[in-house]
Amino acid sequence: MDREIVLTLPDGSERRFPAGVTPLEVARTVGERLAKAAVAGELDGSLVDLRAPLTRSGRFRILTAQDPEAGPVIRHSAEHVMADAVERLFPGTIIDAGRQDHSEKFQYDFRFPRGFTPEDLERIEAEMARIVAAGQEFTREVVSREQARELFRARGEELKLVRLEDIPQGEEITVFRHGEFVDLCRGPHVQRTDQIGAFKLLETSGAYFKGDERNEMLQRIYGTAFASRAELDAYFARLEEARRRDHRRLGKELDLFSFSPLAPASAFFHPRGAFVYNRLVDFMRELYREYGYEEVITPQLFDVELWKRSGHYEAYRENMFFSEVEGREFSMKPMNCPSHCLIYSTRSRSYRELPLRLADFGRLHRFERSGVVQGLTRVRTFAQDDAHIYCTPAQIGSEVERLFQFIFRVYQTFGFSQPIIYLSTKPEKAIGDDALWQSAESQLQRCLEERGVAYTLNPGEGAFYGPKIDFVVHDAIGREWQLGTIQLDFNLPERFALTYVAEDGTEKRPVMIHRAILGSIERFFGVMLEHFAGDLPLWLAPEQVRVLPVSDRFLEAARAVRERLVAAGIRAEVDERSEKLGAKIRDGEVEKVPVLLVVGAREAESGTASVRVRHRGDLGAKPVDAIVATVTTATLQRSLDPWPEAS
Repeated sequence: MDREIVLTLPDGSERRFPAGVTPLEVARTVGERLAKAAVAGELDGSLVDLRAPLTRSGRFRILTAQDPEAGPVIRHSAEHVMADAVERLFPGTIIDAGRQDHSEKFQYDFRFPRGFTPEDLERIEAEMARIVAAGQEFTREVVSREQARELFRARGEELKLVRLEDIPQGEEITVFRHGEFVDLCRGPHVQRTDQIGAFKLLETSGAYFKGDERNEMLQRIYGTAFASRAELDAYFARLEEARRRDHRRLGKELDLFSFSPLAPASAFFHPRGAFVYNRLVDFMRELYREYGYEEVITPQLFDVELWKRSGHYEAYRENMFFSEVEGREFSMKPMNCPSHCLIYSTRSRSYRELPLRLADFGRLHRFERSGVVQGLTRVRTFAQDDAHIYCTPAQIGSEVERLFQFIFRVYQTFGFSQPIIYLSTKPEKAIGDDALWQSAESQLQRCLEERGVAYTLNPGEGAFYGPKIDFVVHDAIGREWQLGTIQLDFNLPERFALTYVAEDGTEKRPVMIHRAILGSIERFFGVMLEHFAGDLPLWLAPEQVRVLPVSDRFLEAARAVRERLVAAGIRAEVDERSEKLGAKIRDGEVEKVPVLLVVGAREAESGTASVRVRHRGDLGAKPVDAIVATVTTATLQRSLDPWPEAS
């Protein structure tokens, strides 16, 4: 341990402290007011408990409850308060472990003889309120393994003894206390319980010990906590908005897709959903022509020898579907890349052909466990806007730059602006020489730095065959979704012995760039549906315009309007039901038709239609030719505004 560390504070100043100083002690050197309000420290972006010794230099700041980054610390602390309340109310309850991810929730599992009831949760919340109001201090203690064993054995916490054995030998063991409660924990926690501003218990469920169905069933309680009641209320408002946008609900309501237990985690796209799906594919195909991609079609079923050669059999086998045919083992393809290598290898290639960009919308199959599949965002069969670029090492920079332009253009079309960029490096389970990995990682990093884009390093999260750049977008309510990826691969060209004839006549190895922009079409469909809350842009909407006759008297006039729209390539229908106009308008709104046209006596006589645009209301009567022109323009421009004339 260094005898002295240097901490760089938010204002850029540097302060020297003896190694082992705690964040709370650092806060006191700034001022007692800050020290009293502190809930955690942050060293080089990582949370540090206020009582933990600092042993290295770095960028440092003190977090208070007002900092967004303090949320996980507040929720982690509320987690301990909840367990304390359960112990007080139900003596003899055995506590297991809490949650690792406190970004939104907290939880604890308990050995309890029955499921917790809503009335139990009310009592637990009331007890938590008393503990919070008492302002009890959290303390941190470093203990030996034997001390921890004696502590939890004396408390009868046998599940904690099992958890204790999971801590690797040599790793520091800490316990946290407040009042009479103590738990095995790494922290961090707030200073005092009264820094937990507002909390709410959410639900209960059963949970197997350690997540293993062979173990006993425990009882789990979920909750959340924030620095203030206003933040808690805002959280529930976000949850309600997320429920309103849930693509699974919207898919059913809008008759876009469905699922069946006879094909688990595999979507059935209905006619309206298939239309949207195909429009997404058509959009990418149009851009492929512009960006120089050639589309290929490859088989679904391959001998496992292909996957052994590519490395998938070793690194990805648990996610693949296998079958035996005539005594040979086959697999459904989980990825397109090896089949593209087979295409590349069918003949000799010249440097003049490179870069060679092969695109493939082929169906892929991956085995996802039933516990993690979710609607369209995690399925077992899907297609990607997948492509592989074979290029010379000197072409890597220009190809990555070209991909950035392509990716940003696509995302802007859907209103996804300023994606977050991650550079992911070699994972623990990887194939290929370290030298190849280092070369690939340094080249991707250089591409990012030369482009001048901000990015975050994501150590150990690369693909098993190469490092990657991932693109994460924010949807309309601020949630993050990882979509596109650029992956640099020196390994597959080596494994498949791919070559090209260089300008000097020698054979050289190409570099392979894996890339997807939308990613899985299924997943993007779900993300997009939630982003737009079902209000698809006019160019994607399966029904762009619905014509509403005021009464049956004007049905023929409404049909005539539809015919003019359809002749212009507009997707239009007539609501021919003998319903009141108000009901037809309401149904059109519920079914999220972008443009409604009302035809009555005045409109029939003048050759117009009264225009109603979703979320904008009545725009008045307009000539049908003008309506055709506006809808056509919005469609061709892929406008996010269904009626750009009114912008």
